[in-house]
Amino acid sequence: MLAGVSVNPLSSGIQWGTRQGMDGKISGLQQSTESQKKGAFKHSSFLGVETRAELVWEGWDLGGEYTKSLVLKNIHGKLQKLIFRPPMSTFFTTPFPHTIFLSPGTSFSLPVTFRPLQKCEYVDNIEFECREGAFQVSLRAVLLHHALELPDSVQLPPCAVQHSSKTNFLIRNVSKLRTGFQWTAEPPFELSPLSGFLEPGEAHKVTVTFKPLEALVYQTNATCTFGDDRKSNCTMLLRGLSKFPYLQIISPGQEEGCGLLEFGSVAIGTSLEKHFEIYNPSSVSTYFTLTRVQGTALMESVFQCDVHKGHVAPHSVLAVPICFTPLTVDNTSVDYLSLTCRGAISKDLLKVTGSCIGPLVSLSSSVVDFGCVEVGGEAIRIIHIINSSTVLAHYQFDMDPGSHSVFTLDKPSGTLAANSSLTLRLRFCPHHPIAYHKRPACLILHREPLFLDLIGTCHSEQLKPAILYPRHLRVYRLNLLRGLTCYPPDILSAMLDEHKLQMDENGALLLQESSSENTDLSRLPFSQPNAVEEYFNNSFVDETKVQTDESGGPHSFPLPHVTVQPSELIFYAGPASRSVSITNHTKGKLSLLWTPAADSAFSISPLTCDLSPLKSTAFRVTYTPKQHNGFHAAQLECFAVYKVLLDHRQTEDRTLCPPWCLTVRVSAHSFQPGNEHFIPRFSLQHQVRFPALNRVSYRTVLLQNTGDLPIIFRLDPEECPAVCVLPSNGLLPPSSHQIFTFRSTPAEDNPASFPLTLHLNASPKHTQKLSVVSVAERLHVVLEGDGTLFFRPTAVGSCSKRHLRVRNLSRVPVHFHWRLFGSDQRPLSVQPDSGILQSNESQVQTWCFTPLEEKMHNMKATLTFWPVQTPDCRRSSLPLKVVGLAAKGSIQADRSVLDLGEVLVGGCKSFEIPLMNSGSCAISFSLTVLQNITFPHSSEDALKDPVALEMHSVKGTIPARCRLMIHATVRPVRRARYCWTIYYQILNASDLMVGEPCSLCQVQAEGVYPTLEVTDVRSSGSVEGLSKLQLWRLFSLDSLNTYLRSDPSPPELTYRVPTRHSLSRCPPIFTSTMLDFNFSAAPLGADPSNFLLMFENTGSIPVEWSLLFPEDQQIELEYWSESGEFTPTELHQMKVQDNRLFSISPRAGKLQPGQQRAVQFTYRHDFVGTYRLPVLLKLSYGREILLNFVGVTVERDRRYIHVPSTRHVFAPVAIGGFNPPIQVYELYNGGALPLSYHVDKSPLEQLQEENFSHPVLQCLNPDGEVQPGCTATLEWIFSPLEAKTYSVDLPIYVLEGDSLLVTFEGSGFDRRESVPFQLHDGHPAVPCTQKVPLPGQMVFLSEERVSLGDIPVCSKCTRILFLTNVSHTDTMLFSWKLKEQDGKQSVQIQPLSGSLAAGKSALCTLTLHTSGNPTFYQQDLICEITPEEALTQYQIDLQQWEAEKEREKYEFTITEKNMQQTNTQKKPTQVCPAIEEKILFETRKYKTLPPIRSSSRDAALEGLFARRSRVESQVQQQMKRTQPEPPRPALLHLGVTARSHSLLEYQLHFPSQLNKYHIYRSAQPKFSQSGSNESQLSSTHMPPLTHGPEREIITYILTSLLRSLLDDPEFHQSLQNASDEPVPYFSQLRPASSLPSPIQSHSSTENPCLVECSTSPDPTPAPRHTGSPSAVTQTQPKGEWRPEPHQGQQQKHSMNVQDSIRRSPEFGDLMEEILLNTLQNLMMEAFLGELVLTARPRIIALPPSSARKNSPGSRKHSRGSVESERCRD
Repeated sequence: MLAGVSVNPLSSGIQWGTRQGMDGKISGLQQSTESQKKGAFKHSSFLGVETRAELVWEGWDLGGEYTKSLVLKNIHGKLQKLIFRPPMSTFFTTPFPHTIFLSPGTSFSLPVTFRPLQKCEYVDNIEFECREGAFQVSLRAVLLHHALELPDSVQLPPCAVQHSSKTNFLIRNVSKLRTGFQWTAEPPFELSPLSGFLEPGEAHKVTVTFKPLEALVYQTNATCTFGDDRKSNCTMLLRGLSKFPYLQIISPGQEEGCGLLEFGSVAIGTSLEKHFEIYNPSSVSTYFTLTRVQGTALMESVFQCDVHKGHVAPHSVLAVPICFTPLTVDNTSVDYLSLTCRGAISKDLLKVTGSCIGPLVSLSSSVVDFGCVEVGGEAIRIIHIINSSTVLAHYQFDMDPGSHSVFTLDKPSGTLAANSSLTLRLRFCPHHPIAYHKRPACLILHREPLFLDLIGTCHSEQLKPAILYPRHLRVYRLNLLRGLTCYPPDILSAMLDEHKLQMDENGALLLQESSSENTDLSRLPFSQPNAVEEYFNNSFVDETKVQTDESGGPHSFPLPHVTVQPSELIFYAGPASRSVSITNHTKGKLSLLWTPAADSAFSISPLTCDLSPLKSTAFRVTYTPKQHNGFHAAQLECFAVYKVLLDHRQTEDRTLCPPWCLTVRVSAHSFQPGNEHFIPRFSLQHQVRFPALNRVSYRTVLLQNTGDLPIIFRLDPEECPAVCVLPSNGLLPPSSHQIFTFRSTPAEDNPASFPLTLHLNASPKHTQKLSVVSVAERLHVVLEGDGTLFFRPTAVGSCSKRHLRVRNLSRVPVHFHWRLFGSDQRPLSVQPDSGILQSNESQVQTWCFTPLEEKMHNMKATLTFWPVQTPDCRRSSLPLKVVGLAAKGSIQADRSVLDLGEVLVGGCKSFEIPLMNSGSCAISFSLTVLQNITFPHSSEDALKDPVALEMHSVKGTIPARCRLMIHATVRPVRRARYCWTIYYQILNASDLMVGEPCSLCQVQAEGVYPTLEVTDVRSSGSVEGLSKLQLWRLFSLDSLNTYLRSDPSPPELTYRVPTRHSLSRCPPIFTSTMLDFNFSAAPLGADPSNFLLMFENTGSIPVEWSLLFPEDQQIELEYWSESGEFTPTELHQMKVQDNRLFSISPRAGKLQPGQQRAVQFTYRHDFVGTYRLPVLLKLSYGREILLNFVGVTVERDRRYIHVPSTRHVFAPVAIGGFNPPIQVYELYNGGALPLSYHVDKSPLEQLQEENFSHPVLQCLNPDGEVQPGCTATLEWIFSPLEAKTYSVDLPIYVLEGDSLLVTFEGSGFDRRESVPFQLHDGHPAVPCTQKVPLPGQMVFLSEERVSLGDIPVCSKCTRILFLTNVSHTDTMLFSWKLKEQDGKQSVQIQPLSGSLAAGKSALCTLTLHTSGNPTFYQQDLICEITPEEALTQYQIDLQQWEAEKEREKYEFTITEKNMQQTNTQKKPTQVCPAIEEKILFETRKYKTLPPIRSSSRDAALEGLFARRSRVESQVQQQMKRTQPEPPRPALLHLGVTARSHSLLEYQLHFPSQLNKYHIYRSAQPKFSQSGSNESQLSSTHMPPLTHGPEREIITYILTSLLRSLLDDPEFHQSLQNASDEPVPYFSQLRPASSLPSPIQSHSSTENPCLVECSTSPDPTPAPRHTGSPSAVTQTQPKGEWRPEPHQGQQQKHSMNVQDSIRRSPEFGDLMEEILLNTLQNLMMEAFLGELVLTARPRIIALPPSSARKNSPGSRKHSRGSVESERCRD
C-alpha cells in the first residue's frame, strides 16, 4: 500500500518479496510513483529522435527559477529538421523558437526554465514537428507529499486461544519528506513500535502480535496516521485465526482416565529412561506445561523429567523423556504428571510407575567346619558367595581383616556382578586348646545380612576338649530359644539325670511337662530374631533389657550371654590405653581367652582369665603405633567358654555348648598435632529415608573410598540418639567400601530430618552431613466424590457400573478391603474389593449395582485399610454412601415391520434395526430370530435352511431414553419370501435371560435372482425385411424370457460370476437350458445381418450380464502347451471365432433396476455354409443359458427357403364344425434370386383317405413365388374329424433349389369337454412399441404391432396410428406397401404415402376387412421411409443421366491423331476420370476412320494413340454403365394380427362384444334357401357325390329315413299339433317375408340413430310411419290447406319405399361408412389442431317458437322433429 500520493489507481503494481504472514503484493500506487520517476529519466524514441518523454520538477519554492535541459538526439540515418512550439503557459519558458538541424548521431540541448508563482502543480508540453510528423514532451512540476508504503493486509499465523503469534512487515517512507507515523489497532492485535519517524527512503520493521482470547476468525483494520499534524491516514487489514488448543498424551499403556508409563523392575543404583509422546492433533502451535501432581511432602522423588514446558507444532509429536532412579529395594514408586496448556478445555494425566529390585546373595554353605587343629596349626576352607539376581551386589564380612581373629578371609569385601559367584578362602589359626565358634555377619547392600557359622576345635598335648560339630549348633539354637543355654553343661546333665529335662527328637533339651518347680527354667520360650535384629543385638547391649531379663521379664528374643562394654574404642589422641569390661550373664563359670596379634598397634592384657557367674572383669587395651601419620583399626576378639568344657572328661555330647565370641572395635591414628590429615575421596548417599511407620526399620548406606589412601571414619551416636549405626567407626582401605546399617524407629513427633555427621580422617575439615528422615505418618486415603456414590436408574435384574477413584496420599503402601453390610451385599458389589495401594497411587474401582426389586436403594460400604508391613496393627476405615434407583423397563423397535424389498439370492444386504428405550434406566438385552419362509412351490428342503438373517450383535445395552442401531445382514439362499420375527429378552447381571421372549419387530425380504428380459428386437442389413414376429421366433425370445425368469439350478451357480475356468477350447456346460439364436439366411457377400435386442432389468436389483464366447471361458495357456490336435467341433468354432463371423456389442454390462441397454448381434456372410457357435449368457449370481448361434450363408446363384423350424403346430380346432379357420405358415427367401415353390399334396390326399375322404388339412395356395428377402404366406385349413393330434410331413419343392420337409401338426378337441376355447392372443409377448431405435432412424411408428383380437366375419375394424419424424432438419417421405390376398386387400391403410416435415407427425388409419370365412390374420405391412432431399437428388441425377443418354444418340467422337497431340500437350499426365471424361466430350464430337500410316514413327504414334483410345473407350463405357441408383429406403414394419369367427360362434363365445361390430351383409357369401352357413361351407368344401358306393349308401340311408317317417302316425299327429300352436317369440320362425337379418339387429344397436335401418322384433312398424302425417296436420292452424286423400296414399307409399330402403343391407353399410369417415375426419382435424375436443360446447340461441311455426319451413321442421324422435326411440 502506498498512502498519501494522488496517482492513477488503475496502474498495475509491482511484485514484492514474499514474507511470512502477509500478502505477497502491495498496492499499485507504489508502482505508479516509481514508474513516474523512472519515466522521467528514461529516453524514448519519437520519429527517429531520442529524447525524454517528460521533464519533472520537484522540490521547488515560490519565486525561484529552475532550468532543465531537454536533449534531442538524431538516431536516424538522415538529417533531421525540427521545429518546436514553446509551452503555452508562462511558467515554463524556452528560447525563441527556431529550426533545429540534427545530423545523424548528433544531439541538441534545449533549456527549459520553470518559474512558479503559486503553490500548486503545473502541467504543460513542448511540441516538435518534423517531416515525418509531430511528437510532444510533457512538462510537469509536482509538490512534495508525505507517502508511506505498507502492505494491504497482513495474515497472522494461526494461533491457539490464550497464546500468541507474531509476524513482521515493512513500512517505508517513499516521499522526500521526513514523515512521522502513529499506529492504532484494536485487540487482540498489537503493533510495535506504535509510533516513530522515517527519513526519506527509510524502511522500518513493524511487529504484529496476535493474542486471541476466544476461538474465532479475527479481521481488524489497523490505522496509521502520518504526515504533518497526523492529518493523513491509511488502513491495513489484520487477519488472524484462533482455535482451541488440544494436546494428547500417547503412552504405551492406558488406565482409566489417564495414560500409563511402566518402567517395570529396575535395579537399585541404576537408572532407566523411557519416553512418552505429546501429540498435537490441532492445526495451531500449542505451548504446554508439564507438572508433577502434588503428593506428600516427604515423598522421595525417583522420577526425573527435565521437560517442564515447551510447545508442540501443529500435527506433530514431541517425545518427552522420563528417567527412573529407584532408591528403595522392593518398593513400587508411583507418580503422576499433569499436562496442561493455556486456553485448553481439558487436561491430560500420565501415571508413571516402576519397581526397584535388589541383589539376591547367598552363601554356598551357612556353616564352615574346620575340624580339629593342633595349637599353632591352621586349616583352610573354601566357600562360595553367589549373586543370583541381575543386580550388582556389594558385600562385606564383619570380620577383622588382620591377625586379631583366628578366622580370616582373603576377600572380606567386594562386589558381585549380576548372576555370578565368588570363591572365598577361609583360614583357621587357633591359639588356645578350646572349641571355637564365630558367627560373623556378611553385610549386603540394600539387603539383610547373611550369617556364617565358623567352627573349629584346637587340641594341645595337655588339653583335648570335645570336638564341636555343626549338629551341636542346631541343638544349641533350639536350647537358646528355650532359655537353657545360660546354664552350664554340668547342671544340664544333672537335670537330665534327674529327669527334669528331656530330649526331643532333634536332640535338644526340653522341660518336663510334669515339672512344677518355680525355677528360672520355667520362662517363656523366645522367638527367632531376624538377621538384621541379630546383627544389632550382637553389637549393642541395652542395660534396661539386661535388667529386665535378670528379673525374669518377658522379651522377644534372648539377650547375649556375655557382654563387653564399651564395644568400640577410639584413640585419636595418640598412644593411650583404655579399659573394657566383660560381664558374665550365665549361671556358670566362664573362661575368657583373647586372640593375640603379632605386630599390631593394639594390645590387651591380660589375655586370659576366668569369670564367675553374673560377675564382671576388666581388661586393658593399649594403642602403641609403630610409626607416625598413620591410620589403624581392628576388631579385638575374645572367646568365652564354660570352664567345664575345657576338660573333655567332664563334658557330655548331649549338653555341649559352643563358645561365644566377643569383639571390640578399635580405631586410631598416629598423626602428630599440626600435621595435615589425608584428604578423603569418597562417594556417599546423602539421605537416609526410613518408612513412615512407627516400628523399628533398617536401612543400608554405602561409603566408597575412591582414592588411593585409606580413610578413617566415625559416626557420633550421641549426635542423633534416634538413629543407630553399625559400624560407627572404622578404617576404609583404598578402593574399598563400607556398608553402614542404620536403625531407627520413626515417630510422628520427629522432625522432618535428623542431621548426622560423618567424620572422616579424624579432621574437622573433612565431615559429611547425612540427612536421616525418620518420621512416622498416619495413613491418609481419600475417596472421590466426598464419600458418596450415585448410580443412574437401573433396570431390575440388570447391572449398572460406576467408577470410584481411591488415592493413597501417605508414604506407606496400604492394603485395603471393602466391606458391605447385610442386605447390601446382594445388589452391590465392587471390583477389586481388596488389594494394595502403593504410595501416592490412585486406583479406579468398579462398583456394580444389580437391583432385584423396584425401589430406591440407600446402601453403605466401608473401606478398611492398613499398612502392608504391619498387618496386625490397628486398622483405619472410611465410610461410603451408595444411592441407586431400581426401575423396570422395556425396548421397542422404531418400526414394527421392516421391509427390505428384494435381495439377491447368494448375495447380502445390510441394514439397521433401530431399537428405542423410552424408560429411565439402561436395559441389557439378548435378541433371537425366528425364520418363516414362503415359497411359490412347497419344498421340504427349504424348511431346513439356516436362518438367513444374521445380526452383528445379538446382545447389547441401550442407555435410558436412547436409540441403538443393530446392524444386521440378510443372505437369502433361495427365491422365496422371507419373514423374520425378532424377539428380545432382558439380561440380568449374570448375562442370563430373564422372563419370556417378547416380540420386537418383523423383517421381511424377498430373495430374488437377477432378472433380465428382452423387451424388443430390431433388424437391419440383410434381414431388414423380417417382421418383428419373425425375429421374435428366430431368436426364441419367448422361451428365453421364460428361462430368464426361472430359478437357476445349482450347477449353474458353480461360478457365480464370469470366470475363465476351462482348459479346453470347448468349455464344459453347467446348464441344461439351451436355445437357438437363428440369424436367418442371406447370400454370400451380402450386408451383415444385424439384430438389436433390448435388454431390460425388470427386477429391483442390479444385474450384471455377460455373453461369453468359448474363448472367453478358456484359461489362456502358453503356446507350447497346445496339443495341436483338434476335433471337428473345435476347428469349426475356431474358424467362426477367428473370422469373427458372430459379434456382439457390448458383450457385458450392468443394468440398474428399470434400466435398458441395446445389444447388437451381427452375423457376417463371408463364408458359404451353416455356422454355429455356442455362446453362454451368464447373469452374475443368476442363470446360465446356452445360446446356440446359427447363421446361414448361401451362394448367390442358389435358391433357398429359410424356415426357423421344420415343425409347425396349427391352432386347435373344434370337431363337428363346418367353418374351420384359415391358418397361415410363412416361407422366407434367404437367397439372392426369386424362387418358385410347390407344396406336394400327396400326403394330404393320403391323410384324407385315412379319414373317410374328409379333408383334414388343406393348402389353399400350394404354389407361388417369393422375392429375395421377402416372405410368402401359405394358407391352410385344418378341419379335424376326431379329438386327436394329426401329423403329416409335407415336402416343399423349390424350382431349381433344394426341397424342404416340414412336419405340420394340429389337434382337434371336443366342445363338450372341459377344453377351453382358445382365444386370439396376438402374441402379447412381442412388444407393440419400438424400444430399440436403429442407428440413423428418423421416423417412428406409434405402434409396431396391432392386435385386433377376436372379431366376427364380415366386419371391419379400424385403428389410428401415427408416423413421427424426429429429425429437426430433414423432410421424410413415406409409402406403405400392402399385400393382396385372393385379388383383394384385407388390410388397408390411409394415406398410402405422404411427406413428413421435420418434427411433424402424420395420422394413418388402419382398416381390416374380414371375409365371410373364419381366418387367422397375420400380416406384416412395410412402410418405406425415404429422405426427400436424397430422393430429389436422385431425380436430378436421373434426369442428367437420361439427358446424357439422349445426347449420346446423336453425337460421336473424332479420333484424329494430330488433334489428340495438340490437346495432350496441355493435359496433365494423370487426370481423374471425371475431368478426362469432360475433356473427351468437349474435344471429340465426330468419329473418323484412322489415317493410313506406314512409317515406324507413325506406327509408334499409332500405338500411343491406340492406348489412349482404349482409355477413352473405357471411360465412355463406364459413363454408359453409371446409372443413378434410387436411395435405399428405410423399412418400418407394422404387424397386424386378428382372428375372425363365424357369427354363431362369435355370439356363443362373445355375446357382449357382438353389438360393437357392424356386420356387412352385402359382403356375406350367398347361402342356400335354408340359410345355413354350415351347409354352404360343406357344399363348398365337400366334393359332389356323382358316382361310387358312397352315393349309393347315402341314397339308401335317406330313402329308409323318409319312408319310416311317412309310415309313423305319431309324426303325422305332431305336424297337425304344430300348425295349431301360436307362433313363438323366435325371430327365426317368422315367415321369410318378414324375417329380419340378425346382422341388422346388431348393427342397429351400434348406431341408435339408424333405428329404422334394422328390423325390430315388432313386425308392424307401419302405424308409426302412417301416424306421422296426421301429426303434422294436427299442428297446422285451422283454415290452412289440407292434402287430398290420394296425396296421403302417395305419401304413405313413399314412406314405405323409404322403409324398404332403410331395411336394405346396402343402406346400413353406407351409413356405417359415413359415420366412420366422419369420426376419422374429426380425429384428423383434432390431430392437426383444427378442432379442440376439450373445448366447452357453445350454446346457440334459437328464435322464438312462434316465429318458427309461422316460418315457411315449419312443416319440414315438424317432420324433422318426428324423424328425430323416431331416431331417439
